[in-house]
Amino acid sequence: MKVIVVGCHGQMGQPISRFVAEREGMELVGGVGPAGRDYIGRDLGQVVGLGRDLGIPVADDLSSVIDACDALIDVSSVEQCLETLDLAVAHGKALVTASTGFSPEQFERFEAAGRHIPIIFKCNTSKMVNVMLKLVEIAARALVDETDIEIIDQHDRDKLDAPSGTAVIIGNMIAELKGTTLDELAEYGREGHGARKPGGVGFHSLRAGDITSDHKVYFGGMGERLEITHYSYSDDCFARGAVDCAAYLQGKPAGVYSIKDVFDLR
Repeated sequence: MKVIVVGCHGQMGQPISRFVAEREGMELVGGVGPAGRDYIGRDLGQVVGLGRDLGIPVADDLSSVIDACDALIDVSSVEQCLETLDLAVAHGKALVTASTGFSPEQFERFEAAGRHIPIIFKCNTSKMVNVMLKLVEIAARALVDETDIEIIDQHDRDKLDAPSGTAVIIGNMIAELKGTTLDELAEYGREGHGARKPGGVGFHSLRAGDITSDHKVYFGGMGERLEITHYSYSDDCFARGAVDCAAYLQGKPAGVYSIKDVFDLR
């Protein structure tokens, strides 16, 4: 499977590129970054920290290199990822994106693309995070109507969206179980005077230093509480999962696939 990584020099892009290059049955055939960056044109192997040349210059125009690949892994900005989506559809390439911060209307474009290409999006790519989500689902089914639910996500100071995409996935899961929408349930942080909103879901987003990614879900009852937590210590867990997603799409027909399919968590 020949893979191009879009956003190859980023916090996620570098480990993804290394894992692709090292994985049996995969070949790293390209990397793309924003125009004007000082690493454009440099050898991809050096840019992503492989410590060896691959003979592939980093490009700033995906359209110029996309025909070399079977699949794209995009961990770039929202704007670049939408451009990647359009090019993937036009050229018939499988696509995995682990980027976050998309609007509901933009997510509809990804859904529509599933009619033309195999695609995985709107997910946290860590296997353990997805096991945590399964545990949260089990707990929520049993406790959603009798506990107060609070979600805390912690990330580095540069993360752009809050709450995190994973926190929103949890919130939407709980809203669906309650037969309503997250807009109706969500309470983002608190200030002032007054009791907790009955039946709501509290979100608290901490942004500090170089915290990689932590998520904690509280189910608060009377006289007891349940906590389900995932801690990550580096981006490698998300990078490996993104590569697993790309491998899963090999040979698949057009369609929207779930991270649950990749890790057999249905």
